[in-house]
Amino acid sequence: MAETDNAEVIFIEDDELVRRASVQSLQLAGFHVAGYASVEAARAVLVGEGAGGDAFAGVIVSDIRLPGASGLDLLAECRERAPETPVILVTGHGDISMAVQAMRDGAYDFVEKPFAAERLIETVRRALERRRLERENVALRRELAQRDALVPGIIGRSMAMDEVRRLIVNVAPTDAPVLINGDTGAGKELIARSLHELSPRRAKPFVAVNCGALPESMFESEMFGYEPGAFTGAAKRRIGKLEHASGGTLFLDEIESMPPALQVKLLRVLQDGVLERLGSNQPIHVDCRLVAAAKGDMSEHVAAGTFRRDLLYRLNVVTIALPPLAERREDIVPLFEHFVLDAAVRYGRPAPMPTERQRVALMERDWPGNVRELRNAADRFVLGIADAGGAAGANATAGEAGARSLKERVEQFERAAIAQALEAAGGAVATAADRLQIGKATLYEKIKRYGLAERGEAGKEVG
Repeated sequence: MAETDNAEVIFIEDDELVRRASVQSLQLAGFHVAGYASVEAARAVLVGEGAGGDAFAGVIVSDIRLPGASGLDLLAECRERAPETPVILVTGHGDISMAVQAMRDGAYDFVEKPFAAERLIETVRRALERRRLERENVALRRELAQRDALVPGIIGRSMAMDEVRRLIVNVAPTDAPVLINGDTGAGKELIARSLHELSPRRAKPFVAVNCGALPESMFESEMFGYEPGAFTGAAKRRIGKLEHASGGTLFLDEIESMPPALQVKLLRVLQDGVLERLGSNQPIHVDCRLVAAAKGDMSEHVAAGTFRRDLLYRLNVVTIALPPLAERREDIVPLFEHFVLDAAVRYGRPAPMPTERQRVALMERDWPGNVRELRNAADRFVLGIADAGGAAGANATAGEAGARSLKERVEQFERAAIAQALEAAGGAVATAADRLQIGKATLYEKIKRYGLAERGEAGKEVG
C-alpha cells in the first residue's frame, strides 16, 4: 500500500489484482496513490484521521460494488461531508445506468470495466486539475479575507504596499491631512476610502471630487455651495462639497488641477474651519478630514507658480507614495487573481486562475494604466475574451517592452518570481529553491541581493 501522508488519489477496489494493477499504473503516471480494499478501510484517511489530521485534498476512485459500504454510499457521504472532493466511480457493464444517475447526484465521472490504464489516468488527471483550481480559489479567498481584515481592499505583498498599509493603519484614526501621490489608475481613491473606513469618521460621508474634471467656472459653486439668486440660474440653495463632507472625509483628486483662486479659499477653510456659500455672508463651520491626491511631483507645480506652497504644506502632513505596478511586479499576480474573483462574482462566471505561462506574461508587462488596466484585463479574462497572447491580453507594444533594458527586465521578473515562490513556500527557502529549480545557496544570494530577507520572506527557515 502506498503511503497516505501525501496521497493525491485514493483507489478503492476489493479485487486485489485489479487494485494492484491500477495503483501501479497511476503511480507510473506520476500520482501519489493509496489503495484500499473497502470504503471502511479508507474512511480514516478521507475524514482526516490520517495524513497528519488534515482532510483529504485529492481525488477518490472507487468501485461501485464493494463488500460493506458501496461506492454509491461513499459518494453520498462525500456529498454531505466533503462536496468539493471529486469522486470517480468504477462500474461493471451492467452498472452503466447506475453510474449515469450517480453523475447526476454529483460524481465527477465513471470508468467502465474493463478499462485501459490511459482512460483511468486521463480521468484522474482532469479531476485533480479541477481539485487544484478549486483549492487555489479557496486559499486565495481566505488570503484576501485576511488581508481585508486589516486594510480592506489593499492587495499586494511588495515592500511598497507593506509601507502603504502601515501608514494607513497609523494615520487613519487621526485627522491629519494626507497627500497620496501616484500615477493615474494606481488606486489613489481606494487608499483615500481606506483611510476613511478605518477612521472614527466612517459613519459620516466620504465625498470625492475630481478637481481636473470640474470646469473652472463651476468649481467655486460646487465646492462652497450657493444661495438662491447668487448668480443667473441659481434658483434654490445648494450645499457645496465641503459642507456636505462635514463630519466625514473630503477627497480631492488631481489636486494639482485646482484653480489658483480656489486654492486661496480652500486654504482659508483649512485654517479657520469656516466657509461662506456664494451669495451669502453667513459663516458656516465645517469639520472634515482632507485627503488629497496628485500625479507627479507637487514641488514642480509650486516652482512653476501654479500651486501655492502654503497650501501644499497644509495638505502633505502625511504623504503616501503609491508606486506604479511596473515598480512592484510581485503585486501583479495577486492583484490579478483578486480581480478575477471579483469579476467572477459580478458576471456570474467561473473564476479561472492564470497558468504559469500567463503569470509570466502578466509580470512581464509594464501596465501603463496601472491597477485600473489590470482590473480590466481580469474582467476580459473571466469573460473569455482575453487576447491570445496571455491572460492579460498581451498587447504590449514594442515600445513598452523596449523601455527597459534586457538586464532590468530579467532582474525585475526574477525578483517577482522569487518573492512569489517564497510566498507559496511559506518562507521556506529549501522548498522555494526546489520550486525554482535552483540551488539553495544561489537562492539565498538572490534573496539578499533583492532585499527580500528584510521582509522576513526567508525568516521561517534556519540553516
